[in-house]
Amino acid sequence: MNPVPELAPQLKQLRLSGILDSLEARNRQAIDGKLAYTEFLAMLVSDEVARREQKKFSLRLRRAQFRTNKTLEQFDFERLPKLNRALVNDLATGRYLQEKAPVLIVGPCGTGKSHLAQALGHCAVRQGVDVVFTTSAALTQGLNAARATGMYDRRLASLARVPLLIIDDFGLKPLRPPADEDLHDLVAERYEQAATIVTSNLDFTEWDQAFPANRLLASATLDRLRHNAYCMVLDGQSYRAPKLSPVAVKPRQPVAAAAKNGHA
Repeated sequence: MNPVPELAPQLKQLRLSGILDSLEARNRQAIDGKLAYTEFLAMLVSDEVARREQKKFSLRLRRAQFRTNKTLEQFDFERLPKLNRALVNDLATGRYLQEKAPVLIVGPCGTGKSHLAQALGHCAVRQGVDVVFTTSAALTQGLNAARATGMYDRRLASLARVPLLIIDDFGLKPLRPPADEDLHDLVAERYEQAATIVTSNLDFTEWDQAFPANRLLASATLDRLRHNAYCMVLDGQSYRAPKLSPVAVKPRQPVAAAAKNGHA
């Protein structure tokens, strides 16, 4: 008697329907290997746990909203010989997440700041941490839009609770009111409560320029961002440097043709 037809609805009721995906193969394996009932059950439970973990990972990855699937394994460290690779590897372990410490990454355009930030975010997702990736402009625009619909407090609270928030391209555009105040409020809410990664084309000494309307607000915001922060400077050639086309070589005229045209 085949128990699967009766078993299927029961597994669905218990929210264990994923077991059906490997049940037949595991049953055959148990028969061929003469496994004990407990060993057979252990394999099924292990399969279900692995499926659930993969489902959680995929969900976190979608929620993170990374621009691209950049990982640390794909990062070209050879282009940045001055980069502290030991620090990058230490950050990849996620210790800064437990410390709730900021990570600040600066460097010229195209040196891999966004890649590195997203790669660290990907490491966090693998470790079961919820991540949100956004640009500075999109972040402040989203908060302002939430204000217009009366959802500002809820949106701010949601962003403040994210275990890892990655803010890309800070300082690319000046922060005008109320964007400067919104960013300050978010940084203040997250201060020593959750980890934040920030990337910028500006040198650390130039970050106050992102707040042209209120230098006092700049000081208060940056003071919190810099406190106990891990800082990295990416100094190297741009990944986006254009590829030069080969110089066209003019073909030499055959000697016979040259003589015919009256050239020696």
